[in-house]
Amino acid sequence: MPVLVITGTGTEVGKTVVTAAVAATAVAAAGRSVAVLKAAQTGVGPGEAGDAEEIARLAGGGVWAGELARYPEPLAPATAARRAGRAPVHPEDVAERAAKLAAEFDLVLVEGAGGLLVRFDAAGGTLADAAELLGAPVLVVTSAGLGTLNVSELTVHELQRRGLEVAGLVVGSWPADPDLAARCNLLDLPDVTGVPLLGAVPEAAASLPPETFRTRSPEWLAPQLDGTWDAEAFRTRAAAG
Repeated sequence: MPVLVITGTGTEVGKTVVTAAVAATAVAAAGRSVAVLKAAQTGVGPGEAGDAEEIARLAGGGVWAGELARYPEPLAPATAARRAGRAPVHPEDVAERAAKLAAEFDLVLVEGAGGLLVRFDAAGGTLADAAELLGAPVLVVTSAGLGTLNVSELTVHELQRRGLEVAGLVVGSWPADPDLAARCNLLDLPDVTGVPLLGAVPEAAASLPPETFRTRSPEWLAPQLDGTWDAEAFRTRAAAG
């Protein structure tokens, strides 16, 4: 897959750390050249580090990372652009830039902002529209605990309604001490969504030294994402406590 779109079931579910792990694994395990495109960065001012910089820090210098637009207020991109008096990002802009990067890199990861249907512009353009234009599969990052089944199923169903390929799900922040709901969700997530669980990134992974993050990233992702993570073995360990 030359382009993989990465969305989340909402904000703060771990999209950026999962994107970094996918990028690092593609470089380390598969020897690919990787570019990461952040469609729209909000809540970050000029000169401040955004998600693209965080991905580059964690994944290493072999990964190119950049953003299409930046808006200072932590709002949906369409709202943030309007309030800042700046031009919005359109799905066509995202698709065009990703396609150009795909001509230069083996793998292009396109990270969205917030959830799948967060609006980029006043016309209602979303990351889903960009994925349609690209004909790219979509990886869904979700949370571990109570409430994740509903939002995960809704996100996957919307992607499928649009005829888009869903690569699978990744838990963006797996707790060190998972509760009953989290442990049950390892089995229930693929059951209710109909798509595979392709990984679980441990909570606080972003606080690891970058070298450790890169070394360990393949352990958190399934072979479909160039890693070594095994869903059944992970479920067994989680159930055992």
